[in-house]
Amino acid sequence: MTTTADLPVVVIGAGPTGLAAAAHLVERGIEPLVLEAGPAAASSVRDWSHVRLFSTWGEVTDPAAEKLLAPTGWTRPDATTYPSGGDWAAWYLQPLADVLGEHVRLGATVTGVSRAGRDRVVDAERETQPFVVHFTTADGGEERVFARAVIDASGTWTTPGPAGAGGLPALGEKAAADRITYRVPDLKDPIVRDRYAGRRTAVIGSGASAFTALATLADVAKAEPGTHAVWILRRSIGGATFGGGTADQLPARGALGLAAKAAVDNGHADAVTGFRTEAIERGEDGRLILVGEDGRRLDPVDEVIVLTGFRPDLSFLSEIRLGLDERLQAPTELAPLIDPNQHSCGTVYPHGHSELSHPEPGVYLVGMKSYGRAPTFLAMTGYEQARSVTAAIAGDLESADRVELTLPETGVCGGAGLFDGRAADQAVAPATDQADGGGCCAAPAPAPAPAPVSSPLDVDGCAVAGEV
Repeated sequence: MTTTADLPVVVIGAGPTGLAAAAHLVERGIEPLVLEAGPAAASSVRDWSHVRLFSTWGEVTDPAAEKLLAPTGWTRPDATTYPSGGDWAAWYLQPLADVLGEHVRLGATVTGVSRAGRDRVVDAERETQPFVVHFTTADGGEERVFARAVIDASGTWTTPGPAGAGGLPALGEKAAADRITYRVPDLKDPIVRDRYAGRRTAVIGSGASAFTALATLADVAKAEPGTHAVWILRRSIGGATFGGGTADQLPARGALGLAAKAAVDNGHADAVTGFRTEAIERGEDGRLILVGEDGRRLDPVDEVIVLTGFRPDLSFLSEIRLGLDERLQAPTELAPLIDPNQHSCGTVYPHGHSELSHPEPGVYLVGMKSYGRAPTFLAMTGYEQARSVTAAIAGDLESADRVELTLPETGVCGGAGLFDGRAADQAVAPATDQADGGGCCAAPAPAPAPAPVSSPLDVDGCAVAGEV
C-alpha cells in the first residue's frame, strides 16, 4: 500500500533554486518531480541570456548539484569569472536537468495545489492527506500528481510590475504595449538595437535592471547619434542613489550602479525625479507621453522600458493555507528580515525551513518567490533555502536548523521605503531590479574598472539576485 511518505516531492519550476532542491532531495534518497512550465530547464534564465550576472561562478552553483554532476565529468567554470544568463543555463542548469532526467518534466504548467479531497476550508484529517498538484501539459492535456510535500520555486519572472506607481497599470499602459517592454532589451541583437538606436527611451525603475538599461543605452548612444534615455524615478537622487560602489562586496554589482551614474553624468540620460506615472498617452505621431500624478507631462518618447520589479503569482496556491505578509507577500516569519521599508542591507539573516514554513505543513515557497515583492535575493540564498527545506522534509531538523551561509554586503544600508521629501534625498537604491526604493548611507566611492552587466535575477538586497 502506498503511503504519503512513498510519494515524490513536487518541485514547481526548473530554475536554479528548483533544480538545487531536486538535487538535495536526490542526495537524501527522496524522489523529486520537477514540473517546469517552459519548453526547457531554466526557461526564465534563458529569457535574459544576454545579461551578465554580477555574482561569480563560485556563487551561483549549489554544492549538492555539483556532487550530482561530478560523475558525468562536469567541472565548474573558473569560480572567479562572471557567467551570462546563457552561460549559466548552458553550462550548469541544463547539465543538471539532464542528470535529473525523468525527474524533470517540461511543458507542465501547474494550475492548482491542494490537499487531496480537502479544500482550504476543511480541517478534518487535513494533515494526513497528500498534496495533489494539477497541471496542464504542452499538448493541452490535464493531469494531476500526488505528493508528500510541495516546494514552489516558480520565481517571479513572468509577473513583472507595471509602470503605474500605485501597483496597477497606468491608464493607457496596456494600449501602448507595442512600445513598452518589461525586460532589459538585448541591444547586441541588431533587430532589437534598431528599435532603440537614434530614439528617445524612458526607463522606469531604480534598481539593477534600470542601471543595466541605462548603461547599455549609453553604449548605443556613443555610436548612434540621437539615442537618449529619460530615467524616471519615483524619488529624488541622493549621493548614494547608484548603490554601494566599491564598498559593495560584490564588485561587479557596485560597478553597475556607477556605470548608470556615468550615463547620466555624460549626458546620455536625463533623470526625472519624484515622478509617479499615472497615465501613458499616445501622441498623434504614435510616440508616448508619460503623465505624472502631479500633472507633469513629459516630452514624448519612442519607447518605454519598465523595470519596477516583480511579484509572485499566488493564483494556483489559492486552496493552500499560506501565511504571507500583507505587504511583501512573503512568508510571515521571513518578511521582517527582508522588508525594504525597514532596511536594505546584504546582512539579511540567512534563513531556512523555519522562516519559510506556512500554516499548511509540507508546503514551501523558495527562491525569488519566497521574497514576494522584496528586492533582496541572491542565488546562494536560494540554495541555502533548498538545503534547509529538503532537510526538514527528510526529518533531519538538526541540519535544517543549521545556518550554512554568509551573505556579502552591498555597501548601502537603511530603509528602502522612502520616495518623497527630504528623507528621500538621501535614499539609496538597492542593487536590484525588484523595487523602486532604496536605503540611506554614504555616497559611493569613485568608479572601479568597468564590470560585467548585472542580471535582472542577480541582485542582493542590501540584498536580490532573483537568480531564479
